[in-house]
Amino acid sequence: MASSSSAAGGGGYRNGVHRGSVKVERPSSVTANFKSFSLKSKPPVRRSASLGGGAPKDDVDGRVRVAVRLRPRNSEELVADADYADCVELQPELKRLKLRKNNWESDTYEFDEVLTEFGSQKRVYEVVAKPVVESVLDGYNGTVMAYGQTGTGKTYTLGRLGEEDASDRGIMVRSMEDILADISLETDSISVSYLQLYMETIQDLLNPANDNIPIVEDPKTGEVSLPGATVVDIRDQASFLELLQLGETHRYAANTKLNTESSRSHAILLVQVKRSIRGGEASSSEDDGHSHLAKSCCPPLVRKGKLVVVDLAGSERVHKSGSEGHTLEEAKSINLSLSALGKCINALAENSPHVPVRDSKLTRLLKDSFGGTARTSLIVTIGPSPRHRGETASTILFGQRAMKVENMLRIKEEFDYKSLSRRLEVQLDKLIAENERRQKVFDDEVKRITLEAQNHICEVERKFAVELEKERSKCQMDYLESIKKLEEKWMKNQQKAHTNGFVDGSCSREEDNMCASEELAKVEKLLENEMSLRRAAEVEVNNLKSQMVKLTSSGAGGNAEIIRLHKLLEDETNEKKKLQEEITTLQSQLLHLTFEADQMQRHLDRLGSGNGFSSAHTLMLQGRHSQIKGVDNGLKSSFNSLFEQVGLQKILSMLESQDANIRIHAVKVVANLAAEEGNQEKIVAAGGLTSLLMLLRSYEDETVRRVAAGAIANLAMSEVNQELIVAEGGIGLLSITADDAEDPQTLRMVAGAIANLCGNDKLQIKLRSEGGVKALLGMVRCRHPDVLSQIARGIANFAKCESRAAAQGTKAGKSLLIEDGALPWVVQNANNEASPIRRHIELALCHLAQHEVNVGDMIAGGALWELVRISRDCSREDIRSLARRTLSSSPTFQAELRRLRIEF
Repeated sequence: MASSSSAAGGGGYRNGVHRGSVKVERPSSVTANFKSFSLKSKPPVRRSASLGGGAPKDDVDGRVRVAVRLRPRNSEELVADADYADCVELQPELKRLKLRKNNWESDTYEFDEVLTEFGSQKRVYEVVAKPVVESVLDGYNGTVMAYGQTGTGKTYTLGRLGEEDASDRGIMVRSMEDILADISLETDSISVSYLQLYMETIQDLLNPANDNIPIVEDPKTGEVSLPGATVVDIRDQASFLELLQLGETHRYAANTKLNTESSRSHAILLVQVKRSIRGGEASSSEDDGHSHLAKSCCPPLVRKGKLVVVDLAGSERVHKSGSEGHTLEEAKSINLSLSALGKCINALAENSPHVPVRDSKLTRLLKDSFGGTARTSLIVTIGPSPRHRGETASTILFGQRAMKVENMLRIKEEFDYKSLSRRLEVQLDKLIAENERRQKVFDDEVKRITLEAQNHICEVERKFAVELEKERSKCQMDYLESIKKLEEKWMKNQQKAHTNGFVDGSCSREEDNMCASEELAKVEKLLENEMSLRRAAEVEVNNLKSQMVKLTSSGAGGNAEIIRLHKLLEDETNEKKKLQEEITTLQSQLLHLTFEADQMQRHLDRLGSGNGFSSAHTLMLQGRHSQIKGVDNGLKSSFNSLFEQVGLQKILSMLESQDANIRIHAVKVVANLAAEEGNQEKIVAAGGLTSLLMLLRSYEDETVRRVAAGAIANLAMSEVNQELIVAEGGIGLLSITADDAEDPQTLRMVAGAIANLCGNDKLQIKLRSEGGVKALLGMVRCRHPDVLSQIARGIANFAKCESRAAAQGTKAGKSLLIEDGALPWVVQNANNEASPIRRHIELALCHLAQHEVNVGDMIAGGALWELVRISRDCSREDIRSLARRTLSSSPTFQAELRRLRIEF
């Protein structure tokens, strides 16, 4: 498409940003979600009637409105066409245009508006785009599109930012200014998407990674949507300008003979406007009662309008533009899409029963703009040069045909149940708050009444206690008085009795004295018996004491012997403890020496694999490497001798030690032993595989799990061991470890073990059913290159086994990898910067494509483009050949390549 270089003298720049012939990537620090500040409401703008004046808005028909704009001569045309008159003559007052055939004959055309080369950007916006913008604000869909030859000023008309001169602002910028001025940001919303249609692929200009966005059509309404496009909410003009600048940096452009900055894609700006008709009504009154609540239950209306601004790429003739190579392919794609658009407009203008909308993605996107429900304005841009009279005539005829297209305008209104829900929630919160307030008042009143009752009860109890005490005191006084009277009466009676019975009392006293004497004699006899018993007990105690002394003196020799034996036993115990400590120390030293040997071996491997040293440094390291190699051989021989002395069973028993250091060193020794093929059979026979799986199951120590997984990965290199690992539940344990672990080295070991198992044809179903494949794909969350390399290797092994099974006729269904969702990640990493990842992914794609059942999914997932790239650009000849054979042998691939016009 033409840029503004010819119309505004922009040279090699578009909107102040330099554009090259390749796509410019956005820096990683820039994101599509921009911060914005609040914008004060402005008074509504004055509404215009229609394009170029006419009937009021409510009576506007749905015909496509077309305006023509003439670009002034550029510097090249001023020199080359100095002796020739312009090929067009404008009559703006009559809204006519004359196209000269020769010096005495011309054709006349009428348009809705004719704009001369002196027409300002503001004038263009007001007569072309402003009526559409106002319709969008009223709830209609609207489209503003620019069409014309490359270099005639389409991008200048639509996308000029006006950073240096505000009067140069294009339709995109001015449209957003009017929209922001007319809406209320408190109740309304604006969202923007910015896309480009490049080589029949819809790409996101705000997120370059999203380079294959599908088109989805509603089967009921037929509306077209782009669910994968980035949508950014707009709150102010500054953030919108930043989005436009960001999108322009990612748009494709190239230098041709006709235009130094020719766009190679169609740019599409989507603006969604959502307006609430009764958004300003509030429901904050507390005294309205039930009538207000019933009134507020009516949902408000929401009007949704969509503005589509389309900056079409310019049509061009190859012999004039000089396009070649990839630029020629881009020109072919542009001309094909514009041709498809022209066919659709011809069919609509002639009321044809069939409109070929599905011939191009451009016509599918503009389905609502031509023959749909949107209000559409088209501006066709032309140049004055007689050298391009044919292109100018084609553009004018395109506009004439577009004027015959009728759309059925339809407003989009719907009830805003979400807003009603929010309003009812606010009312509910207020009612709950009022209820809580009243409940609190009620509780406070209950507390006050309770406190008053308690105080009253306390006062009554106090008075009752005082009265009770008075009554008790009175009763006590009465009781004492009664006792005193009874005592006095008793004394009187005693005195009377004493006087009457004096003679009889003397006889009775004598009898009493005799009884007392007898009783005293009995007591004395009992006391004597008790004394004699006490003396006998004392004699018995003395005898027992003497016997005890004799026994003590005779047992002194036996006690000495017992003490000596106890001392000897303690000495033996201490000696045994010292020996046990020495054994533990020797075991730790042995395992530590094994660990150092392993570290030295890894260091030597890294030195041997490094190829980034200079030749001089390599010569300096040769002598040192020979010395280290000798030390390594000595460590290996020492390690082997220690292994033979200690024994495998002893090392495996140390895996169950309570000492964490011994357990870690032991599992490292087993992992190093498992790296040698000669030791693997011994380890498995001695139960080492079972012990390693137990460690993987029971221990949460990250080091133990990492080294155990590495040892299992080493054992999994043998096909016999692979079946044993699966039989003992190894796939499930590795899957659990893959889900739980976060350490990249642990994940690398687990991924390596699963990748080895993926290379066994017999284990494909087991790996899928026990979660091995999903665990392998789940580890992509760790973006470490070593982990991703192992994942890619496992996918390649799995795909190779499936391809072999399909060739042998033992597998007929779709690939299990595709069913588990591995294809998007495979396609995304097919061109990874890391060569190991890229090599394995390329092999996986080739193997998956060899089975015809997978071809449909691979085409839908974008794998076809990667296979074409591999067949052309892969650094390995064998993979290139495999990709070419795969594409050549598949009829589905061949049909798709012919449809896309890709030469192969």
